[in-house]
Amino acid sequence: MPELSPDPKMLDPKTTALVLIDLQNGIVGMPLEPRPGMEIVAKARPLIEQFRAAHAPVVLVRVDFSPDFADALKQTVDQPLTRGTGSLPPGWSTFAEGLEQPGDIIITKRQWGAFHGTELDLQLRRRGIDTIVLAGIATNFGVESTARQAWEHGYNVLLLEDLCTSITRELHDMAVSHIFPRISRVVTSGSLCFTSK
Repeated sequence: MPELSPDPKMLDPKTTALVLIDLQNGIVGMPLEPRPGMEIVAKARPLIEQFRAAHAPVVLVRVDFSPDFADALKQTVDQPLTRGTGSLPPGWSTFAEGLEQPGDIIITKRQWGAFHGTELDLQLRRRGIDTIVLAGIATNFGVESTARQAWEHGYNVLLLEDLCTSITRELHDMAVSHIFPRISRVVTSGSLCFTSK
Protein backbone atom coordinates (compact mmCIF):
# COMPACT_ATOMS: atom_id res chain seq x y z
CA MET A 1 0.00 0.00 0.00
CA PRO A 2 1.14 3.59 -0.54
CA GLU A 3 2.52 5.48 2.43
CA LEU A 4 -0.24 7.68 3.82
CA SER A 5 0.59 11.32 4.48
CA PRO A 6 0.51 12.27 8.18
CA ASP A 7 0.03 15.94 7.27
CA PRO A 8 -3.30 17.38 8.42
CA LYS A 9 -5.86 17.80 5.68
CA MET A 10 -7.56 21.15 6.19
CA LEU A 11 -11.19 21.00 5.15
CA ASP A 12 -13.70 23.77 4.61
CA PRO A 13 -16.93 22.66 6.32
CA LYS A 14 -18.97 24.74 3.87
CA THR A 15 -17.77 22.72 0.87
CA THR A 16 -16.99 19.29 2.35
CA ALA A 17 -19.29 16.33 3.04
CA LEU A 18 -18.69 12.99 4.73
CA VAL A 19 -20.08 10.09 2.69
CA LEU A 20 -20.22 6.68 4.38
CA ILE A 21 -21.06 3.61 2.34
CA ASP A 22 -23.19 0.65 3.52
CA LEU A 23 -22.57 0.78 7.28
CA GLN A 24 -25.76 -1.19 7.79
CA ASN A 25 -26.69 -4.23 9.85
CA GLY A 26 -26.73 -6.68 6.97
CA ILE A 27 -23.20 -5.77 5.85
CA VAL A 28 -21.14 -4.82 8.92
CA GLY A 29 -21.55 -8.31 10.37
CA MET A 30 -20.13 -10.10 7.31
CA PRO A 31 -16.63 -11.63 7.43
CA LEU A 32 -14.42 -8.72 6.36
CA GLU A 33 -10.70 -7.90 6.03
CA PRO A 34 -8.42 -6.24 6.97
CA ARG A 35 -10.85 -4.93 9.64
CA PRO A 36 -14.14 -6.21 11.02
CA GLY A 37 -17.19 -4.17 10.10
CA MET A 38 -17.96 -3.13 13.67
CA GLU A 39 -14.46 -1.63 13.95
CA ILE A 40 -15.32 0.58 10.99
CA VAL A 41 -18.58 1.59 12.67
CA ALA A 42 -16.82 2.37 15.96
CA LYS A 43 -14.27 4.59 14.20
CA ALA A 44 -16.97 6.25 12.09
CA ARG A 45 -18.99 7.49 15.08
CA PRO A 46 -16.48 10.14 16.33
CA LEU A 47 -15.77 11.21 12.75
CA ILE A 48 -19.48 11.75 12.16
CA GLU A 49 -19.63 13.86 15.30
CA GLN A 50 -16.62 15.88 14.09
CA PHE A 51 -18.49 16.69 10.87
CA ARG A 52 -21.72 17.53 12.68
CA ALA A 53 -19.87 19.83 15.09
CA ALA A 54 -18.39 21.65 12.08
CA HIS A 55 -21.86 21.87 10.45
CA ALA A 56 -20.59 19.87 7.48
CA PRO A 57 -23.05 17.45 5.83
CA VAL A 58 -23.09 13.80 6.83
CA VAL A 59 -24.33 11.43 4.11
CA LEU A 60 -25.23 7.87 5.05
CA VAL A 61 -25.64 5.55 2.08
CA ARG A 62 -27.28 2.16 2.23
CA VAL A 63 -28.07 -0.52 -0.31
CA ASP A 64 -31.55 -2.01 -0.32
CA PHE A 65 -33.92 -3.80 -2.65
CA SER A 66 -37.61 -4.47 -2.99
CA PRO A 67 -38.81 -7.75 -1.40
CA ASP A 68 -38.82 -9.53 -4.77
CA PHE A 69 -35.47 -8.02 -5.89
CA ALA A 70 -37.18 -6.60 -8.97
CA ASP A 71 -34.96 -3.51 -8.72
CA ALA A 72 -31.69 -5.47 -8.47
CA LEU A 73 -29.24 -5.67 -11.39
CA LYS A 74 -29.59 -8.90 -13.37
CA GLN A 75 -26.97 -8.83 -16.13
CA THR A 76 -25.24 -12.06 -17.07
CA VAL A 77 -21.80 -12.09 -15.44
CA ASP A 78 -19.14 -14.70 -14.70
CA GLN A 79 -19.41 -14.36 -10.92
CA PRO A 80 -22.95 -13.32 -9.99
CA LEU A 81 -23.65 -12.24 -6.45
CA THR A 82 -25.51 -15.00 -4.70
CA ARG A 83 -28.48 -14.33 -2.50
CA GLY A 84 -30.78 -16.63 -0.64
CA THR A 85 -34.38 -17.23 -1.52
CA GLY A 86 -37.00 -14.81 -0.33
CA SER A 87 -36.55 -11.24 0.84
CA LEU A 88 -33.80 -9.73 2.93
CA PRO A 89 -34.10 -10.29 6.69
CA PRO A 90 -35.73 -7.58 8.82
CA GLY A 91 -33.32 -4.78 9.69
CA TRP A 92 -30.83 -5.75 6.97
CA SER A 93 -30.67 -2.22 5.56
CA THR A 94 -30.93 -0.40 8.92
CA PHE A 95 -27.82 1.63 9.71
CA ALA A 96 -25.64 0.31 12.51
CA GLU A 97 -26.52 1.68 15.91
CA GLY A 98 -25.34 5.17 16.76
CA LEU A 99 -24.80 6.45 13.21
CA GLU A 100 -27.98 8.10 11.95
CA GLN A 101 -29.37 11.31 13.38
CA PRO A 102 -31.98 13.82 12.20
CA GLY A 103 -30.44 16.17 9.67
CA ASP A 104 -28.28 13.53 8.01
CA ILE A 105 -28.69 12.99 4.29
CA ILE A 106 -29.90 9.43 3.69
CA ILE A 107 -29.30 7.87 0.27
CA THR A 108 -30.62 4.46 -0.78
CA LYS A 109 -28.93 2.84 -3.75
CA ARG A 110 -29.71 -0.32 -5.74
CA GLN A 111 -26.17 -1.12 -6.88
CA TRP A 112 -22.57 -0.64 -5.73
CA GLY A 113 -22.12 3.04 -6.57
CA ALA A 114 -23.99 5.76 -4.68
CA PHE A 115 -24.47 8.22 -7.55
CA HIS A 116 -26.29 6.34 -10.31
CA GLY A 117 -30.07 6.38 -9.86
CA THR A 118 -29.97 8.39 -6.61
CA GLU A 119 -30.15 12.07 -5.69
CA LEU A 120 -26.68 12.14 -4.11
CA ASP A 121 -25.21 14.51 -6.70
CA LEU A 122 -28.19 16.89 -6.39
CA GLN A 123 -28.02 16.92 -2.58
CA LEU A 124 -24.29 17.67 -2.63
CA ARG A 125 -24.30 20.32 -5.36
CA ARG A 126 -27.21 22.26 -3.88
CA ARG A 127 -25.23 22.54 -0.66
CA GLY A 128 -22.17 23.82 -2.52
CA ILE A 129 -20.11 20.69 -1.84
CA ASP A 130 -16.99 20.15 -3.95
CA THR A 131 -15.06 17.75 -1.68
CA ILE A 132 -16.15 14.33 -0.46
CA VAL A 133 -14.56 12.46 2.43
CA LEU A 134 -15.37 8.84 1.62
CA ALA A 135 -15.27 5.56 3.56
CA GLY A 136 -17.23 2.38 4.24
CA ILE A 137 -17.76 -1.18 3.06
CA ALA A 138 -16.69 -2.75 0.81
CA THR A 139 -13.48 -1.02 -0.24
CA ASN A 140 -13.39 -2.34 -3.79
CA PHE A 141 -17.16 -2.53 -4.41
CA GLY A 142 -19.40 0.20 -2.99
CA VAL A 143 -16.60 2.53 -1.92
CA GLU A 144 -14.57 2.20 -5.12
CA SER A 145 -17.63 2.53 -7.35
CA THR A 146 -18.69 5.68 -5.51
CA ALA A 147 -15.15 7.09 -5.60
CA ARG A 148 -14.92 6.55 -9.35
CA GLN A 149 -18.30 8.20 -9.91
CA ALA A 150 -17.43 11.12 -7.61
CA TRP A 151 -14.20 11.69 -9.53
CA GLU A 152 -16.05 11.53 -12.85
CA HIS A 153 -18.59 14.06 -11.50
CA GLY A 154 -15.72 16.46 -10.71
CA TYR A 155 -15.59 16.14 -6.92
CA ASN A 156 -12.36 16.15 -4.94
CA VAL A 157 -12.21 12.89 -2.99
CA LEU A 158 -10.40 12.05 0.23
CA LEU A 159 -10.45 8.32 0.80
CA LEU A 160 -10.13 7.21 4.44
CA GLU A 161 -8.13 3.98 4.27
CA ASP A 162 -8.58 3.23 7.99
CA LEU A 163 -12.37 3.39 7.65
CA CYS A 164 -12.60 0.92 4.77
CA THR A 165 -12.64 -2.87 4.63
CA SER A 166 -13.58 -5.59 2.14
CA ILE A 167 -14.24 -9.31 1.75
CA THR A 168 -10.50 -10.03 1.46
CA ARG A 169 -7.35 -8.09 2.35
CA GLU A 170 -6.08 -8.51 -1.22
CA LEU A 171 -9.12 -6.76 -2.71
CA HIS A 172 -8.85 -3.95 -0.16
CA ASP A 173 -5.12 -3.48 -0.84
CA MET A 174 -5.61 -3.56 -4.61
CA ALA A 175 -8.07 -0.66 -4.51
CA VAL A 176 -6.04 1.36 -1.98
CA SER A 177 -2.72 0.85 -3.77
CA HIS A 178 -3.66 0.99 -7.43
CA ILE A 179 -7.06 2.64 -7.94
CA PHE A 180 -7.62 5.26 -5.24
CA PRO A 181 -4.33 7.17 -5.72
CA ARG A 182 -5.42 7.92 -9.30
CA ILE A 183 -8.83 9.34 -8.36
CA SER A 184 -8.45 10.59 -4.78
CA ARG A 185 -6.12 11.45 -1.93
CA VAL A 186 -5.69 8.42 0.34
CA VAL A 187 -5.52 9.54 3.97
CA THR A 188 -6.48 8.42 7.46
CA SER A 189 -9.35 9.75 9.55
CA GLY A 190 -6.98 11.20 12.14
CA SER A 191 -5.44 13.54 9.57
CA LEU A 192 -8.64 15.51 9.00
CA CYS A 193 -9.33 18.90 10.53
CA PHE A 194 -11.59 21.81 9.63
CA THR A 195 -10.66 25.38 8.91
CA SER A 196 -12.07 27.94 11.30
CA LYS A 197 -13.47 30.23 8.63
